[in-house]
Amino acid sequence: MRIYRSQDKDIDLPHLDVLTFLFDSSWGRAKEDTKIHVEAANPANYITKAEARDLVKRTAYVLRHRFGIGALGDGKDAVVSTSAGTPFLPIMFYSIIAAGGIYSGASTAFTTGELVRQVKDADAKLLVCTEEHQRNTVEAARQCGIPLDRVLVIDSSIPKNWKLRCVVDGSDVLEYGRGRMLDWRRVTDLKELQTTTACLLYSSGTTGLPKGVRISNWNLTAKREAEGRPFVFSTIANLPMAHIAGVCWYALNPFYLGGTSYWMRKYDFDAFIEYSRRYRTTVQMSVPPIWLRVAKSPKVTDHFDSLEVACAGAAPMGKELAEEVSRKLGKGNTYIVQFWGATEATGSITGVDWTVVDKTGSVGGPFPNVTLRLVDDDNRDVEPGQPGELLVAGPIVAQGYHNRPEATRETFADGFYRSGDIGVYKDGMFWIVDRKKEFIKYKGLQVAPAEVEALLISHPKITDAAVIGIQDDEQATEVPRAYVVCQTQADGNTDGKLPTAQEVKDFVKANLSSHKQLRGGVIFVDEIPKSPSGKILRKELRARAKKEPRARL
Repeated sequence: MRIYRSQDKDIDLPHLDVLTFLFDSSWGRAKEDTKIHVEAANPANYITKAEARDLVKRTAYVLRHRFGIGALGDGKDAVVSTSAGTPFLPIMFYSIIAAGGIYSGASTAFTTGELVRQVKDADAKLLVCTEEHQRNTVEAARQCGIPLDRVLVIDSSIPKNWKLRCVVDGSDVLEYGRGRMLDWRRVTDLKELQTTTACLLYSSGTTGLPKGVRISNWNLTAKREAEGRPFVFSTIANLPMAHIAGVCWYALNPFYLGGTSYWMRKYDFDAFIEYSRRYRTTVQMSVPPIWLRVAKSPKVTDHFDSLEVACAGAAPMGKELAEEVSRKLGKGNTYIVQFWGATEATGSITGVDWTVVDKTGSVGGPFPNVTLRLVDDDNRDVEPGQPGELLVAGPIVAQGYHNRPEATRETFADGFYRSGDIGVYKDGMFWIVDRKKEFIKYKGLQVAPAEVEALLISHPKITDAAVIGIQDDEQATEVPRAYVVCQTQADGNTDGKLPTAQEVKDFVKANLSSHKQLRGGVIFVDEIPKSPSGKILRKELRARAKKEPRARL
């Protein structure tokens, strides 16, 4: 068996539950008066570590004694949260775990039907939302048979006067406890840490509908992604806490490192760049579509001059885009690094050290405590330099899928998580070629959509792109088709002329080999369909392609 490990030493992980790790251990670097969570639009609305500890215990008391969360044991009762960004959202996350429950974040972009599906699948005992998502949450509760007095609305409208209102009568349920507190259980037993679910986040995995990923206390404690040179960690929380990146990068990592998360109510590009400049943030993790906008927008000038660390994850980023966006970061001295990860591995698995300037497009090497394999379709190890599916082992690998024993057996096998991502290893670094089932096969030759997409968005007048394979029946083969978003005059296209489909094809022809050409055509669109985490929704494009004219070679 050929295995790959970090070039750094493994970390001696503490046998502690995640809340003790953050609040009451020497591992956590936040001081009692550190403002760990701040409302970006109103910095007077903040929570310090000391305030958070008391607020978590008060909220946990109410969750347990009024709603029964955790009454029958830890890791059994799910609480689904559909919430905009607010400093109280991570408090809810901590409080649910403190009460013995399971935090399950739902996308704020969900339709009622999508929310109903997650609530039912998680068998949620309580629903939490912010005001703008109240109507959708109430309707989901009705369809799921959940009493409306078990739907709570986060109210953070008055600075530092946090409330949880019942939708039935508007009362603040935090007053129920009259200041009483419930301390969380301090857990040090390794088996219990590994088997008690603290978080249930949904992922499509390699195939099929979204499945709940059971993430344990042990998984969350193992997410220590910042070692090496010290820096003050401050960041803009711009990704949802329905996604593992939002949980790790805003609720866990800044807190652990003694820093601050500035919470955006809702992502807005202009507000995002302005907050970055106003708070002089030092660390920013985001997804390629947002970094693409930073790179292309003439609005971005000195907004990211204070950044010391910039990271991209959730989807591949081409090296051309990495170089372009880096010119706008840290006065041109901060080079963006890429991470690779998955919900099933509690976020990041590999990464480029932020002290390293890597211009190869690599996603770096494994983090400490992580073991990787690269295998072919027959589960045989591939040679270095050859593509293979990445398998992952280590304390970050989740317990499996909720109520999906067959999918769990298929995906979590022989001690490894089968990622469905195709990677290549060379000289201590990994490159993600593409998803296993997203390869385009043109006459037996593989075409990686990510490679073509990276080239397309390097074009000065293309702001976004997606590539899929469509079937050409005449030659019985797949051919690549590109969906392209062009830069308008409002976005900085100075001459106002948009490229033609032929010009886009010629651009690819001049830069990529013959079998990677856009024989399936070029379709201009207003936007590329993507998930909240920035992954291209290729299923939607394939469905659209079936209604479009077939390819002409």
